[in-house]
Amino acid sequence: MDRRFRFVFAQSAWMVLVALALTLFGSLTPSLYFIASYIGLLVLIELTAPFAVAPAWRLRLRWLVLLGLSVFGYLAVRRVLDILPPGAF
Repeated sequence: MDRRFRFVFAQSAWMVLVALALTLFGSLTPSLYFIASYIGLLVLIELTAPFAVAPAWRLRLRWLVLLGLSVFGYLAVRRVLDILPPGAF
């Protein structure tokens, strides 16, 4: 099997396991699911990083990481604003 298909399969399996685990614990929310899936993506990228030159498909993962980082930042800011008392900002 091609390396990129193994990567996609591993990420998909991680996302299914995250959904099952969050459902089992009764805490499945879109933001928590995204954060757990995003952390899994970052770990998978690091675990499968080649030692030599990276193939072109791995270079395109940077855009996915940047997009995920922006969504993660948005969720973090929203969470902080929910915690702060009304009228703090």
